[in-house]
Amino acid sequence: QVQLVESGGGLVQAGGSLRLSCAASGRTFSRYAMGWFRQAPGKEREFVAAINFSGASRRYADAVKGRFTISRDNGLNTVDLQMNSLKPEDTAVYYCAAYRGPTLYSAPTGDWGQGTQVTVSS
Repeated sequence: QVQLVESGGGLVQAGGSLRLSCAASGRTFSRYAMGWFRQAPGKEREFVAAINFSGASRRYADAVKGRFTISRDNGLNTVDLQMNSLKPEDTAVYYCAAYRGPTLYSAPTGDWGQGTQVTVSS
């Protein structure tokens, strides 16, 4: 089982920026893809971004493309999400996700952290 701890959420005005971080443990971090998902009130959890095991490949949801950047540090076992030009519709609980394999198209393991709240005011 993978342990995931998210941090960095908060309240920000529209147009602002936040940086989320996720610390992972419980397996060899550098062998697996990682990702971020989010869940807004009353909605299902949705994909935000993913990064492959080496950091060379990334994938983004259309809603965040060009505004969010996912990155990882395999030495620190962390994966970050830099969020710029935030919009009220980005308001959600953000969750880090561990993937079953090394590529972007591996499935998430189903292990989730506690999430971190991001609130964007208009």
